[in-house]
Amino acid sequence: MSDENVEIIRRGFETMQRDGWQTLFSMIDPEFELTTPADLAMEPDTYRGEAGLRRYFESFEDAMENIQIVPEGEFLGAGEKVFVPFRLSARGRETGIEATQHAFQVWTMRAGKGLWVEIFASRQRALEAAGLPPDA
Repeated sequence: MSDENVEIIRRGFETMQRDGWQTLFSMIDPEFELTTPADLAMEPDTYRGEAGLRRYFESFEDAMENIQIVPEGEFLGAGEKVFVPFRLSARGRETGIEATQHAFQVWTMRAGKGLWVEIFASRQRALEAAGLPPDA
C-alpha cells in the first residue's frame, strides 16, 4: 500500500502544478484535515474538508500570487504515511516581494485518499511523524 500511496501523492502534486490546487479535491477524504504549525505560518490553523482546503489556498491568494508548491526530493512511503519535502514560493500581491519556504509534508492516507496533512519545518520531526528512520 505504501508504494500506491506515494504514487497517489506524486500524481496529486503533478496535477496541482499543471491544473491548479482545486484538483486536490478529488484526492481528499471527506474527513480531510490540513494542519499548519506556528513555526511556519503567521496564522497556524487546522483546515477541515473541502471548505477548509479552499480557505487555506484562498487565504494565500488574497496576499500572494504565482504560488507554487513543488516537491523537492524523494517521496517516501511508510504504510499509510507519505513524506514529501517541498518548496513553497510566491510573490506578494502588494509588495512584489518574492518569498520561498522549504518544509516537509506528511500525508496520512485512508483508502487511497488524503485524510490528514501535517506540515513541518524540521525534516527530522516530519520523518518521525511519518514513522521513518532519521536517516531516510
